[in-house]
Amino acid sequence: MIRNVAILTLNDLAIACQNKSLYLILCIPLFVFVVLYLVDGSKPDVQTINIGLIEKGNYPPAMIQSLKSADRVFVISWLHSEAEGQRWLRDRLGDGILVPNGTAAEGCTLIVLEKASLQTVAVIESVSGLQRALEGKSRDWIAEIHPLQDSGIQTQMLPTWILMLVLMVGFIILPAQVAEEKEKKLLLGLLQTPIREVEWLLAKVLFGTISIVVSALLLHVLMGVGFSIDGGLSYFAFLLAGGFCFSACGIFVGFLCRTQASARTLGVLFYLPLLLPSALADYSKALNGIAPFIPSYQFFRPIKSILLERGGFLEFLLEFVALLVVGLITFFFSYQLMKKRWLI
Repeated sequence: MIRNVAILTLNDLAIACQNKSLYLILCIPLFVFVVLYLVDGSKPDVQTINIGLIEKGNYPPAMIQSLKSADRVFVISWLHSEAEGQRWLRDRLGDGILVPNGTAAEGCTLIVLEKASLQTVAVIESVSGLQRALEGKSRDWIAEIHPLQDSGIQTQMLPTWILMLVLMVGFIILPAQVAEEKEKKLLLGLLQTPIREVEWLLAKVLFGTISIVVSALLLHVLMGVGFSIDGGLSYFAFLLAGGFCFSACGIFVGFLCRTQASARTLGVLFYLPLLLPSALADYSKALNGIAPFIPSYQFFRPIKSILLERGGFLEFLLEFVALLVVGLITFFFSYQLMKKRWLI
């Protein structure tokens, strides 16, 4: 009995190696550990706060002197105007902007991306600590807080849910579907008809794009989140670009696998590295430096700006082009593999 159990266990291990399921067991914990280590930032050095000030602003002299003296905590960036500062914030180059409210005695308005965020708490606590150490109990330097993303937690989480839907269709559903048609010889039978390779690929991309758009719009309806006409057009354009890009990527992943099981495994190995760094980039400066090199971030950042910060299409033209380029490249590679009947 013991020998039979051992043989069956080794057989299951061999099957896991063959269909690449073992890769999930080994790679996912390692990847999650690396991402959470970057987010947690368990390093002993002090995290500096990058604060923006308007060049011609009427600030309390004591506040300016205190911020300059606390150079281990604060990095001051001088900005020409409030509009430039808001763009600076949206590009994740700083943690907050202090805008004077008329005279120096009236205090300042703190402009941040999100009111309920760790960065905002750190800015308020650090500035208040400086003021208490210098002046004691007096009129606060920060009179009010103005967030650029003025919305509830449900709306703020919406871009992350959209990203999860897009990547799930692209790297979980489509690769398994492509591998199933290859495994059951359905694709080989279709190619013996007048249907051409490009037509089959375009149909798969269209299916993926339509699925992404419909699921995203259904999520908007269920959550009751709307958008303006201009923002809606920009948002819809990026949904189409993201649907094309990640559908083409998913088809390519499906062609790299012989079976459905291996396609699901490989899809998850693509899914998590594309999801987590982009979704958690705002919580880690290390991830914020890595995320721009990931294709999913070129989709996630524009839709987040359009939905939460009233961003426009022209601000993210390069990201739009990057999505199309990645989609075209993977579409071309899928076409080449299909022409060679790769693993069919």
